Amino acid sequence: MASPIPFFAVLLLAATAASARRHAPPQAGAAGQSTYMAPSCRAHTASLLDFGGVGDGNTSNTAAFRKAVEHLSQYSGEGGGGGMLYVPAGRWLTAPFNLTSHFTLFLHADAVILGTQDVTQWPVIDPLPSYGRGRDHAGGRYASLVSGSNLTDVVITGNNGTIDGQGATWWSKYKSGKLKYTRGYLIELMHTDGVFISNVTLVNSPAWNIHPIYSRNIVVSGVTILAPTKSPNTDGINPDSCSQVRIEDCYVVSGDDCVAIKSGWDEYGIAVGMPSEHIVVRRLTCVSPTSAVIALGSEMSGGIRDVRAEDITAIGTESAVRIKTAVGRGAYVRDVYARRMRLDGMKRVFWMTGDYKSHPDDGYDKTAVPLVENISYQDVVATGVWKEAARMQGIQGAPFKGICMANVTAEMTKERKVSWNCADVEGVSAGVTPAPCAPLQGTHAGSCPFPTTRSPSTRSLYNSAHTPLRLLLLQWLGHSSSTIYSEYPASCCTK
Repeated sequence: MASPIPFFAVLLLAATAASARRHAPPQAGAAGQSTYMAPSCRAHTASLLDFGGVGDGNTSNTAAFRKAVEHLSQYSGEGGGGGMLYVPAGRWLTAPFNLTSHFTLFLHADAVILGTQDVTQWPVIDPLPSYGRGRDHAGGRYASLVSGSNLTDVVITGNNGTIDGQGATWWSKYKSGKLKYTRGYLIELMHTDGVFISNVTLVNSPAWNIHPIYSRNIVVSGVTILAPTKSPNTDGINPDSCSQVRIEDCYVVSGDDCVAIKSGWDEYGIAVGMPSEHIVVRRLTCVSPTSAVIALGSEMSGGIRDVRAEDITAIGTESAVRIKTAVGRGAYVRDVYARRMRLDGMKRVFWMTGDYKSHPDDGYDKTAVPLVENISYQDVVATGVWKEAARMQGIQGAPFKGICMANVTAEMTKERKVSWNCADVEGVSAGVTPAPCAPLQGTHAGSCPFPTTRSPSTRSLYNSAHTPLRLLLLQWLGHSSSTIYSEYPASCCTK
């Protein structure tokens, strides 16, 4: 087994990258556009200090956050101009609080929002309809630190300030069985149209970091996510029953999947029936020794389709793209495309599982067989692969079909008799080393499909009526000059 990367080294690398983003001028991207661009400013702004905030790391600011959002919510209606809450430098201890529509939460470079370690201050809320229970325990779940529901046009951004969940207490209680409910997340936005999260650092979440659910028109850009690699279930970015999603230029170190695409759990996800679709993941860097760069499932009972991943880097990670499903999930995972992946120190490169033994209860439909088809991998280079090139196991009687691999190299740390472990899969390959298992040796022209048309996510966001996201996409598409984040208060954001 390859030696793991010391966590302090990972943190140092991340801190250096975060500091560079915080203080250096923005880098030019393709066509001379800036890498990180701002949505438009809100008509009304306020500072947390205006509502009695105290940034000493000890005083509770729960009331200040809630009062500030309530005050700015008066501008959230049509014609209200929206509101921005500025979080200045300091350490701002708080219990969970909700956001409002047409709203920006803006963090100063030296602002740290701290989740309280007093578990009693985290409200218990109902389980998600598409899960039927909490993910950790049957019954309810703790609220997320920053959350909102039934909103429009929500922005969380700044000069790379930090949201710190102080998760060590939660991890300890979870491991010792002392929690009655499922842990909350750092950010959860539900039934929300228009989400933009950028230029923030998220650390030590109690569980998942970013969880949009039942939502659409989502951009997560330039976000750094850090947690110890042995912390339980600290997934990075988990779009769940969401559509039109773009995740890009993010750096994730976690104790679970860096990105996990989901859509509900067994009979509950089937009943809700909301797929995750039209999702783009690009320029993602991932470190996760026990999990995947990008996972699809295992909760995928609303369906997952049209996922495009490209320009991916992983270091010391368990697997690249992993599909997790089982009889009882139903629905489908289809039209998944990955290309230009550079992987180092991997346990295995490809992993598909059709027998993922995790169910919410015994009420799942044992005849609900998921469909997995049209999965493409191209231009993949993996070095230091120490376990096997692939473990690809479909479902007996319902094989995973339409798998395509082209120009793929998995450099093993030592020679093995069997480097591919396959069952109930069907596909084609060209230019794959070491040679894949027999069911994947069908011949083809030498390349695998990757859609060249603009993603529906771009089209949908481009046509959005919500000004910040629409302007952002106009900038990306070259229709207006880019606006760069500057230290608040900027000329367009003064009170």
